[in-house]
Amino acid sequence: MVFAPARPRGNRFQEEDPSGFSERVVYTRRIAKVVKGGRRLRFNALVVVGDGAGNVGAGMGKALVIPDAVRKGNAIARRGIVKIPLKGSTIPHEITVKVGASIVVIKPARVGTGIIAAGAMRAILELGGVRDVVGKSLGSRNPINIVAATLEALRQLRDPAEELARRLGTANPR
Repeated sequence: MVFAPARPRGNRFQEEDPSGFSERVVYTRRIAKVVKGGRRLRFNALVVVGDGAGNVGAGMGKALVIPDAVRKGNAIARRGIVKIPLKGSTIPHEITVKVGASIVVIKPARVGTGIIAAGAMRAILELGGVRDVVGKSLGSRNPINIVAATLEALRQLRDPAEELARRLGTANPR
């Protein structure tokens, strides 16, 4: 009797492709437009992609069916990849960003802490390769704004050594 190898267990909404990027559907919603003949349904899908090594992106796909919306969201997310400056398994410094009515606070944590964040912020940090971090979302809990605020926070992160060199380089031209 031959047994097939066990499939890896994990998030059922996460897939990996040959280019090394994993994809996770964070949020879907159904949109109904009322017209003369009834309702026209559309779907939105918020997709996060990342390689687990400091690159992550998010995109919103819209289509008549969910699989097409996910595919479009994946393509949009790959176009807007953000590079996260990692310091070991965490981020270099604390950061707070506000987008719309959503406020995101992300703090570095000790090794072994894990990702203490929920929902959309957790998906971005996991797929981005950050392993030890504390995140909190304040204000509106709208997943679209949380994703936008988290990506903006990761965009604003700076490596302290690079920032010091940049500042010294512009302050003391030789």
